[in-house]
Amino acid sequence: MGCSRQVFCIVHMSKNFLFTSESVTEGHPDKMCDQISDAILDTVLAHDPHGRVAVECATKTGLIFLFGELSTSSYVDFQSVSRGVIERIGYTNSEMGFDAHGCSVMSAVEEQSPEIAHAVLEQKELGAGDQGMMFGFACRETEEFMPLPIALAHELSARLAKIRHEGLAHGLRPDGKTQVTVEYVDGKPKRVHTVVISAQHDPNISQKTLQEIIHELVINPILKNWIDEKTIFHINPSGSFIVGGPQGDAGLTGRKIIVDTYGGYAPHGGGAFSGKDPSKVDRSGAYIARYIAKNIVSAGLADKCQIEISYAIGMAEPISLLVETFGTGKFSDEVLETIVRKTFPLKPGDIIAELDLKKPIYQNTACYGHFGRPEFSWEALDKKHELQGF
Repeated sequence: MGCSRQVFCIVHMSKNFLFTSESVTEGHPDKMCDQISDAILDTVLAHDPHGRVAVECATKTGLIFLFGELSTSSYVDFQSVSRGVIERIGYTNSEMGFDAHGCSVMSAVEEQSPEIAHAVLEQKELGAGDQGMMFGFACRETEEFMPLPIALAHELSARLAKIRHEGLAHGLRPDGKTQVTVEYVDGKPKRVHTVVISAQHDPNISQKTLQEIIHELVINPILKNWIDEKTIFHINPSGSFIVGGPQGDAGLTGRKIIVDTYGGYAPHGGGAFSGKDPSKVDRSGAYIARYIAKNIVSAGLADKCQIEISYAIGMAEPISLLVETFGTGKFSDEVLETIVRKTFPLKPGDIIAELDLKKPIYQNTACYGHFGRPEFSWEALDKKHELQGF
């Protein structure tokens, strides 16, 4: 066991270092696709909780293309669902390079493979929808038990969208990206070293005005005491950012998986989340892994916890479970693994029941991270007191 544990991130072994994570706004073309995929999933689950969905989306100027597999007894109006998402984001004018009402929506969605359906459903208990490994992570850096760099990056992105939607800053457009570099001393976050924000805007706003808006309405309210006189700021470092969204770059579901999880601070199994129903362990396995890690840390059993779970398609029992606490655990990692197996559900069907995953909750996950947000069931701390009993 000792040698295998050397593969984990060097971040957790270093004392003094800089670490950077990024986020993107709801108007980023990849995030548009994630939201459309999850909106389709929610539409299915709202009428058919047993529906099977694996739908992806691609976009470029004036075009939405849907593809994948779907098995459901309900009807899905791909046109209206897609346009509704785009309109809510704010692409409602062709001057922005994309218009919710004028774009084309094309679909190549087919029924789920009968072989996959047989492997997953026609068993005594629900089997995993695919093979793969999933990671969950939690630490004490923030109240949400998330790494600070990704937590701050998400807050900046969400704030950028908020001031646009509420009309607090005229001239902003939906696309945007944020990036935060945190300086760690003795393994703990000390200050924000560098902030990068790129905000799409209309041609009538000057870069000077834009920088003042971003500093006053986005950076200062979010970063507060984390910044100091030495913090470096790059706001629209490439200059003007008028052409954005799908006009500026193609978008694709599942291309922001590091943004979706821990900002690179912890490993990612590689599978995307959006557009997949919870029988796909890419999604439900990652959610239960986070749930386990967060409850372990909140219970005081470790200061940092990383969980890896792996599955084989059609099989309910996980292939492997690994607990890693980076030397911060109250018990050995092997003992914690035994505790996890006794305390938490690990089979796909049990995970879905425990976290109540057959509800239309997923479009809200598609921006600003799947973790660290209390509205989601996998962020609950309801196992904390049970774990403290060991």
